[in-house]
Amino acid sequence: MSTHNIFTERLGIHPIIQAPMAGVSTPQLAAAVSNAGGLGSLGIGASTVAQARQLIDETRALTSRPFNVNVFCHAPARRDAEREAAWLRHLDVLFAECGAEAPSALDEIYTSFLDDDEAFELLLDTRPAVVSFHLGLPPTERVQALRKVGIYTLATATNLREAALIEQAGVDAIVAQGIEAGGHRGLFDTEVVDEGLSTSVLVRLLVNRTKLPVIAAGGIMDGQGIKAALDMGAAAAQLGTAFVLCPESSANASYRANLKSGRAAVTRLTSVLSGRPARGMVNRLISHGEAIGAPVPAAYPVAYDATKRLNAIAVKRDNHEFAAQWAGQGAPLARELAAKELMQQLIEEWRSVQA
Repeated sequence: MSTHNIFTERLGIHPIIQAPMAGVSTPQLAAAVSNAGGLGSLGIGASTVAQARQLIDETRALTSRPFNVNVFCHAPARRDAEREAAWLRHLDVLFAECGAEAPSALDEIYTSFLDDDEAFELLLDTRPAVVSFHLGLPPTERVQALRKVGIYTLATATNLREAALIEQAGVDAIVAQGIEAGGHRGLFDTEVVDEGLSTSVLVRLLVNRTKLPVIAAGGIMDGQGIKAALDMGAAAAQLGTAFVLCPESSANASYRANLKSGRAAVTRLTSVLSGRPARGMVNRLISHGEAIGAPVPAAYPVAYDATKRLNAIAVKRDNHEFAAQWAGQGAPLARELAAKELMQQLIEEWRSVQA
């Protein structure tokens, strides 16, 4: 049996995964993708445990099919008062443009799954079909505990070293995230030089160097891209930006308008928005944060606190230049379709190029 069959037959899906996209994915989107034969996903990295439980319960009410719940496994922020103060000073002018003052201090607004016993117990209790790890790995005993109750596990790798750690931890499959991908880059350690491997190169490396099923992620927007990933040996393809324009996503009007405009053709991998490398459409905050002489952003997710506060103030003035609008390099290929229709097109395109 091929790796492709091992993976898809285990879950009973087509080789299409909707990326978790915390803050954009919804129970309606995940369920629609799963009901159409793919693997829908929820991102709970930015949710409280109570919110996460509600998301899982709502999704389960909408589908009896498997879906994925994604958690962030980043190292807790290294707090640095001087670095944070310098970053806030740099943002002073942007807050002033919105008629406000920059905050005097920032908070670590998200709890890592590494330190969240309640989130771990939630997953053991609710038992989604799939749990995926991003930005690192939890302790091996937690991986095994999830697998013991029948949960299939995935983890993101951006290089061979991360893939080896994933395999050693006993995770079931690897999401190979290429540099083209939108949203947060899955680096385990942001202090290590990022080779910036493309999806195609990374997939071929992992297929040849690991025994686990490999899922291609980054820049895949249509059935032709899915077929190309499978031809390289991937077990499935994960698409994120392709689903943002679906009415079931929670993307707001500005995000949707920009994704349908020429701005979609200009994305950048930057730490400005959150404190970790992430790819999104370029806006005023990114340009300002990357200007010559700009200080290093505060650590993740502390920098994200500043971004969210600035954006909340700006939005009241109908200014959306400070929002995190994540998008991959394939963004200009995004289609505005209901998730069910998009899934049907993806499947038809993938199958048509198989002939």
